[in-house]
Amino acid sequence: MSTGILFPEWLSPEIVTIPVGGIEFALRWYAMAYIVGILIGWRLIVAAVSRPGLWTGGAAPMTREQVEDMVTWLIVGIIVGGRLGFVFFYQPAYYLQNPLQIPAIWQGGMSFHGGFLGVVLAVILCARKYGSPLGSVADLLALATPPALFLGRLANFVNAELWGRPTEMPWGVVFPGELAQACPGVEGLCARHPSQIYEALLEGVLLGTILLVGAFRAGWLKRPWLTTGVFLLGYGLSRFVVEFYRQADAQFVTPENPWGHVLSLGDWGITMGQLLSLPMVAAGLLALALSARGRRARGAA
Repeated sequence: MSTGILFPEWLSPEIVTIPVGGIEFALRWYAMAYIVGILIGWRLIVAAVSRPGLWTGGAAPMTREQVEDMVTWLIVGIIVGGRLGFVFFYQPAYYLQNPLQIPAIWQGGMSFHGGFLGVVLAVILCARKYGSPLGSVADLLALATPPALFLGRLANFVNAELWGRPTEMPWGVVFPGELAQACPGVEGLCARHPSQIYEALLEGVLLGTILLVGAFRAGWLKRPWLTTGVFLLGYGLSRFVVEFYRQADAQFVTPENPWGHVLSLGDWGITMGQLLSLPMVAAGLLALALSARGRRARGAA
């Protein structure tokens, strides 16, 4: 398996490094992805609440001032939830022995599913605080999330991390590093699926386009929980499928379990990413059911 696209040597995780008093401060693409993704999501929410015609009764569930306040809580939920999710879902034993490393987010290690739980808590608290319908506030967050997912996965690619399983496909990428090149039975360079790009296209571009069209063209925001349901279902299914091509985290991989399955089903198995995606699929179906029931109730009224 020697064919593949060589990872560009000029790509660096750091945008710029500034030395200050003998200490180097680096601005990384991953941090920039979070910042820009949050800004784009904020602008999408503002655009939605600024158009009364998108909402039932011609009234948005939040004001622009409330949106700005909510963004602060969302940032806290993303960072705290994402970090704690990585700690408890992926490396609990290590952090139990090294608890002082838990806050060291600059060393890497964030979980989407943990960040998602943090956002859910922030949305519930903000909806209660403002007296806004929970389903409509959740729809706003669902609409705003795909751009951040897209940029985050691109940053994963730039960081040469979270790569996929070995492949002979012509678009396979030869990632640098000893771990990326540790492919059993492969002689020479090992090309891997660019699973980060797969996720960026599915979770960011495709799902984001569907939600934008649904919200701004098809009247989805007049049906609370619909946008949320499509997002949760779309993300859960996308992540579940991509996991078949993504290399599992090293702590789950053993010689007897090369694909890092956390649950074995005979000759098949599921990874931690797939296991965590199943509740999102279930939540998506539940949200769609709530939306359909609400529509029937409004129709009967």
